[in-house]
Amino acid sequence: MSVIYQANHPPEVSGTTGAAVLDSAHVGDIRGAFGTIRQGDTRPRQNWQHRFTTLLAILGPGLIVMVGDNDAGAFGTYTQAGQNYGTSLLWTLLLLVPVLFVNQEMVLRLGAVTGVGHARLIFERFGKFWGAFSVIDLFVLNALTIVTEFIGISLGLDYLGVSKFWGVVASATIIVGSASTGDFRKFERISMVLVAGSLLLVPIFILIHPPMGQIARDALVPHMPENAKLSDVLLLIIAIVGTTVAPWQLFFQQSYVIESESLRGFCATVARTCGLALRLSSSVPSR
Repeated sequence: MSVIYQANHPPEVSGTTGAAVLDSAHVGDIRGAFGTIRQGDTRPRQNWQHRFTTLLAILGPGLIVMVGDNDAGAFGTYTQAGQNYGTSLLWTLLLLVPVLFVNQEMVLRLGAVTGVGHARLIFERFGKFWGAFSVIDLFVLNALTIVTEFIGISLGLDYLGVSKFWGVVASATIIVGSASTGDFRKFERISMVLVAGSLLLVPIFILIHPPMGQIARDALVPHMPENAKLSDVLLLIIAIVGTTVAPWQLFFQQSYVIESESLRGFCATVARTCGLALRLSSSVPSR
């Protein structure tokens, strides 16, 4: 099992794409949105200042992946759950937190150790059929996800009284432009601005004066909504799981680690940022 071997041995640098080994293009300094870590600098951070500057350099992957899951599809599903059953299904989100954390930590370690993306490891370990299946499936799901994102953008613009056509064009231009800069650090900084924008949900949450006692009970005590049709509730729970645990997260997180010049030596810190982002993103649907 080549993947297991690579997980226990330092990856060799290769200029070819025939095997799941580290590409030479991904060897170098870690250039994050808010800092740089020099190649080979894996020494222990002795004080809080060094730890903080290191955290700033590698903060991006965990935050962007987990907060990015609070998209239009997720908001629509969570809103429907709240509209139909109030906060009675919050416990499903709490159960999904450890699942998300384990998944994301697994792929960030795979990426940091092997130096290659998730799809390439699937091709290497399971062969061309399952590799192609995973990539095609990811492509179709991402295409459908993009459709839902622009539906959400158009609905939001319509609510604000802004032209949907020009708003969607502007949004598409920003997205394409941020992904086409040719500079990974610029892309990460743009993404972090969007992550910061999601914090606007915190004052909104405070302003609506939510019943914190009921929220705590519904989050900690699993139960079905009263007088609700079981089939409808189960279908909504499946939708919540599907929109919260998405395949793109695995591919994106692992590729993100690679594009960040392979975060070997800092897995634990990146994992902690995933945990921080999970706490941030999982609190949003409680509105």
